[in-house]
Amino acid sequence: MIIEIELREVLRKRGLSSRELASRIGITEANLSRLVTGKIKAIRLSTLAAICEELDCAPGDILCRADSVK
Repeated sequence: MIIEIELREVLRKRGLSSRELASRIGITEANLSRLVTGKIKAIRLSTLAAICEELDCAPGDILCRADSVK
């Protein structure tokens, strides 16, 4: 199963830049950029939790199966 990261869409809907989110959750812009572009193989649950808390969303709003991407 392939998992897609929909973080770019969630950020766009919230009117938030990657740079601002990275600063708020305490990770580097480079690492957040890798998440946004989907160029990662893993994500720490603590990072996912911090993103979801900051964006007021659930993990399922950010992660989805590739075959279910719109």
